Amino acid sequence: MYKNSTHTFISHDQTELFYQHWQSSSATENKKAILLFHRGHEHSDRVAHLVDELNLPEFDFFAWDARGHGESPGERGDAPSFSACVKDIQYFVKHIEAQYGIQEQDIAVIGQSVGAVLSATWVHDYAPKIRALCLASPAFDIKLYVPFAEPGLRVLSQLKGNFFIQSYVKSNMLTHDTERAKSYDTDPKIARAISVRMLLGLYDASARIVDDAQNIFVPTQVLCSGSDFVVHQKPQVEFYQKLPHPQKEFHILDGFFHDTLGELNREIALEKIRRFITQCFAQQYQAPDVLNADKIGTSCAIAEQLSSALPKKSFKNAFWELTKKNLKIGSIFSEGLKIGEKTGYDSGSTLDFVYRNQTESQNPIGKIIDRQYLNAIGWKGIRVRKQNIEFLLQKYADILAQKRKPIRILDIASGHGRYILDAVSQLKKQPDSILLRDYSAINVQAGQEMIAERGLADIAQFVQADAFDTASLASIKPKPTLAVVSGLYELFSDNDLLRQSLTGLSIAVAKDGYLIYTGQIWHPQQEFIARALTSHREGDAWVMRLRSQAEMDALVEEAGFQKVDQCIDEFGIFTVSVAQKR
Repeated sequence: MYKNSTHTFISHDQTELFYQHWQSSSATENKKAILLFHRGHEHSDRVAHLVDELNLPEFDFFAWDARGHGESPGERGDAPSFSACVKDIQYFVKHIEAQYGIQEQDIAVIGQSVGAVLSATWVHDYAPKIRALCLASPAFDIKLYVPFAEPGLRVLSQLKGNFFIQSYVKSNMLTHDTERAKSYDTDPKIARAISVRMLLGLYDASARIVDDAQNIFVPTQVLCSGSDFVVHQKPQVEFYQKLPHPQKEFHILDGFFHDTLGELNREIALEKIRRFITQCFAQQYQAPDVLNADKIGTSCAIAEQLSSALPKKSFKNAFWELTKKNLKIGSIFSEGLKIGEKTGYDSGSTLDFVYRNQTESQNPIGKIIDRQYLNAIGWKGIRVRKQNIEFLLQKYADILAQKRKPIRILDIASGHGRYILDAVSQLKKQPDSILLRDYSAINVQAGQEMIAERGLADIAQFVQADAFDTASLASIKPKPTLAVVSGLYELFSDNDLLRQSLTGLSIAVAKDGYLIYTGQIWHPQQEFIARALTSHREGDAWVMRLRSQAEMDALVEEAGFQKVDQCIDEFGIFTVSVAQKR
């Protein structure tokens, strides 16, 4: 029924990862595929039995060995980060699309334990248009049994760096199937240890994904093992309850141990998966309806709540008023806080300070405050966003050069323009032109000075202009081939405003040109920012409405672009995506 073969694909950091392909002999006009993601410690051979047992002969099957597992390279049980493994999935899927001609809409994903968390994180962060997501015993919260084990590991990792811990899990805690338990004990490719870096990354990603599961817009089935000694059930339930898609299921499998899909009576679980996937494919793919998320839905409601004044005599109001006063006092000493209080914490001047990442205060107290301020998770994410913008700008400028097309760069809200000019300095081929625009005269002047300092005045210009003026954008000549919108759309809740900008860009950008755009899909300090920090817009509170990646991609697609690439920081806050003009 299936022809099995082994292959490798090149991931985002040029690492070759191993995978298996089971090609169906039941040829159909539209190819369909199921991707299998194994448990932690294991590898693709441990899920190979599912290919026949699921009895879905019209599907091709793919299963990888995650880096640090099985035949894939890397120290056993380790990876550069949990987010690197999530990005590996993105490259795996893109490889399958390119190599086998199978589209995202014709793919279903089955993940187990750690593989389930990786899968859920990928669907949340990258918003793929897959048909179904089946999660078996997702490891959102591992039972470590030792009191305060997780905070203790965090402290030790700060002191010692990365190190490894051995799994306490025995085979008889995983399954009642004695043959499968025996094979687990004797399998030389099982990675018995896991790095603390990966374990803590798993915890952080799990907390974020469970908290923000309302932004997973894919039909999802969760299978929960009723007698699981390895992971907790509560976050699985919480995750399921937040899922917004009407086609979702939650099943508790009584008596099942953690290896849900390798249990003695696994046909009970497999029948549910088989039915769910079959029914998801029985209807045409439908993209999530998220274009009006600014007017109705969870993100709208949260932003509305954060915009509302607190009762004056409440404890929360007193707390945030004290916080704002402390920031004002701190600004007396700290250059970073002074810039934020004066120009807004979302201003171009603030971002330039964050990009410079230096303690610029002249006194010791200010230097301490500056460093704490710059080390805030949001600002760390901003600096990673800058790196990702520079990486993607260089990547697609190189692609344009290889195609012998002009490199005409446009940034419609440049701030001081530092990130663009830094990226340009690394390009293999000098751009034909650089047009930077910003609404702020202060930013324009600073940017013009930076252009002059770098000797780019012959190809670069910086003008004052409105990023939401459709006609102004549409009239840009010559047509840019590489446009950038960074950190702008995140500041405005109104999707109609974004449509004005994207419509202008769609007209402006040359055919087959690229648009690099950023998003903010989650933030752990959303309330702090709304209650304590001021915006550049006349000192108003900085209330952010977080857009899911699915919403941001849908707006860009509506304007006539097609997403082709994406990066995200390891904290899961800021995305940088690339779309091509259709």
